[in-house]
Amino acid sequence: MARVLASKMGFTSLRRTQARTFRVRIVTADADLEFGCEVKCKGRDLFDLVCRTLGLRETWFFGLQYTIKDTMAWLKMDKRVLDQDVPKEEPLVLNFLAKFYPENAEEELVQDITQHLFFLQYGDYHPNVHKPGFLAQEELLPKRVINLYQMTAEMWEERITVCYAEHRGRTRDEAEIEYLKIAQDLEMYGVNYFFIRNKKGTDLLLGVDALGLHIYDPDNKLTPKISFPWNEIRNISYSDREFAIKPLDKKADVFKFNSSKLRVNKLILQLCIGNHDLFMRRRKVDSLEVQQMKAQAREEKARKQMERQRLDREKRLREEAERARDELERRLIQLQDEALMANEALLRSEETADLLAEKAQIAEEEAKLLAQKAAEAEQEIQRIKVTAIRSEEEKRLIEQKKLEAEMLALKMAEESERRAKEAEQLKQDLQEARESERRAKHKLLEITSKSAYPVRSLSPGSLPPDLPNLSFSTECLSFDFKDTDMKRLSMEIEKEKVEYMEKSKHLQEQLNELKTEIESLKLKERETHLDILHNENTERGTSKQSNFKKTLQSAKSRVAFFEEL
Repeated sequence: MARVLASKMGFTSLRRTQARTFRVRIVTADADLEFGCEVKCKGRDLFDLVCRTLGLRETWFFGLQYTIKDTMAWLKMDKRVLDQDVPKEEPLVLNFLAKFYPENAEEELVQDITQHLFFLQYGDYHPNVHKPGFLAQEELLPKRVINLYQMTAEMWEERITVCYAEHRGRTRDEAEIEYLKIAQDLEMYGVNYFFIRNKKGTDLLLGVDALGLHIYDPDNKLTPKISFPWNEIRNISYSDREFAIKPLDKKADVFKFNSSKLRVNKLILQLCIGNHDLFMRRRKVDSLEVQQMKAQAREEKARKQMERQRLDREKRLREEAERARDELERRLIQLQDEALMANEALLRSEETADLLAEKAQIAEEEAKLLAQKAAEAEQEIQRIKVTAIRSEEEKRLIEQKKLEAEMLALKMAEESERRAKEAEQLKQDLQEARESERRAKHKLLEITSKSAYPVRSLSPGSLPPDLPNLSFSTECLSFDFKDTDMKRLSMEIEKEKVEYMEKSKHLQEQLNELKTEIESLKLKERETHLDILHNENTERGTSKQSNFKKTLQSAKSRVAFFEEL
């Protein structure tokens, strides 16, 4: 946190007059920083201190901003901080912001910290972490955009999550640069707008950006009426509220306009000078410092590429180990189920064998009883034969009884034979049941012998800490980065570049699909004037660059056109 003892001429107490330091708070997009500075500290000293603290070398894009009397201003580098018209507050609060924007973010932003300060977003998708509702506290979309569509927060989250999951594995740097590439093509990207008037007193808007100066209708900030690129401007100056711009074409008149305040003219001049310098700088050979930064960036990219490949290998091995563990656990559960089923079949076989043995014994006893009764019937027949001669009546009765006895004996003999066959069948069933029991026991022994499941060799370092104790062959991995690897590394980087371009193209296609999908849910009555203008530009196929080129007639005709607005 940055705190400042702000002292200035005309606003100093006795204590402040005696103080030799002051406190300043610098507010960045990431955090607040706090410094103690000497009263003689210049803007450049404070700015360099902030940049060193952040590890930032591409300092030319940034500045220290403050607001005074409802007007935005930037801290001057060549003057003492306390001698400037800064707020009379303690501590002095300054915002560390991008003052100038690149034409092509992918080519111009060398350092990761520079890219990160232009856009802040973190993390990779993981289904166990990013569960439904994880975006509820994130302000990823402006309220105006949310209200423009008939979509609930859950519907937005669902669509964002699908896209997020599909780009799993993309690094933060890649995600940020893709975002900046989309942002830099928007019509209002990097444009500072100021209300001005021409000689006729017509209210207009002046836009200052990395390409040049643009004149807009106050109701249309997207499409400039005319533009003046920096390479066509020879000189910029102002006197009081009048601003004068001399084109490089000496035949063209001086381009003049009036602003509302002198303070605004100072700000316009600062932005013009800074953007013009960067515009010309981009079109020259890189300075030694920039060349060194780009070389370091390439080396860092190569190092990150090697590190990312190593992490990908470790991640792949870990996932393979986890899959092997899951397969082992699944196979173990399967074997346990098979063993349980075999035990149940064995128990059923034993119960069936016992039941058949019991039935066989009962059948044998019934057969013996029937045989005994048959013998008794035969004895009765013989006794009847002996006493048959006693009388005719007795003979008839005896014959009748004899016939009945014979029939009974025949019936009992048949029943005895049937019971004997049934007993024999039960004996056969008993043998089959015992054979089934033997096979079930043999099957159980086979299943038990399979429980020692073969495991292929894996690297112990690739396994998660909680994996069960298994036998693995250990093989040490080494990653030596030698000169002979540079050719292979260059090929891999080139392959990575091609894959990156394909991913970028795929991302654009996804965004177009998402836009088409949610277009039917848009509430037309909630569209702002700028929304309507942007949609019209999109339908016509016009872009920021094409609009800029359309306005480039001769400098003389453009100045004349401005005067007649």
